[in-house]
Amino acid sequence: MPDYSENLPSSSPTPTTPQLRLDNVSLTTPIASNYLLENISLTVNKGDRAAIVGPSGAGKTSLLRLINRLASPTSGAIYLENTEYRQIPAIELRRQITLVLQESKLLGMSVREALCYPLKLRGMNATEIKQSMARAIDLLHVPQEWLDRGELQLSTGQKQLVAIARGIILQPKILLLDEPTSALDAGTAARLLQVLIELATNSETTILTVNHQLDLAEQFCTRILHLQGSKLLADLPSHQIDWQQLRQNIVEAEVAAEQEW
Repeated sequence: MPDYSENLPSSSPTPTTPQLRLDNVSLTTPIASNYLLENISLTVNKGDRAAIVGPSGAGKTSLLRLINRLASPTSGAIYLENTEYRQIPAIELRRQITLVLQESKLLGMSVREALCYPLKLRGMNATEIKQSMARAIDLLHVPQEWLDRGELQLSTGQKQLVAIARGIILQPKILLLDEPTSALDAGTAARLLQVLIELATNSETTILTVNHQLDLAEQFCTRILHLQGSKLLADLPSHQIDWQQLRQNIVEAEVAAEQEW
């Protein structure tokens, strides 16, 4: 296991009941039974801001899909507030845990319709929907002129920001983001990270994000989950991370993987 900790004191004590717990979880491919994730055990506490990092193919997005129940573990178990996932109806679980994928679609809707749709599914009335939309639009500085645009009228970065707004508007307990800043300009990315920090701090929203941009992860996260070769190599508070060593470890893993090909 690589050592990039700075040997500083540990973070605050873990609460008795973690919000999310993975207990020796593995996920394999359906045909060859190759590991996508192998024997992953971790806990996530309310209000955590965790950055999931590692080389390509490490299993980062697979971990998000497991947590959102788009995939089921081959072995092991996942618990939400001490209730095992299989005991929670999928629709109820996804009302509490929202996943925003790197490439999200509006499914033929305008931006306004895409933001309203999940709120309508939850039975919210027109006033509640209007208030929720106004809050999300204001938080992320989504221009009013975007609201009547369709998917083809938006750039990749604009679509990404709308998808994140759609995730935030639902006010989930846990927000999962796959490369949320990959298509955003520097200013928009910085503003988004500040919004996420405020959500975690003020609303105690738990946020797990996959991010290849370690400089942004360093600004955002309270802890790092380092995946490599389908395994969890390290789970450390951000203040204990030697970021230069972490970058070097990931680069070396990427180079080794390329040489194998």
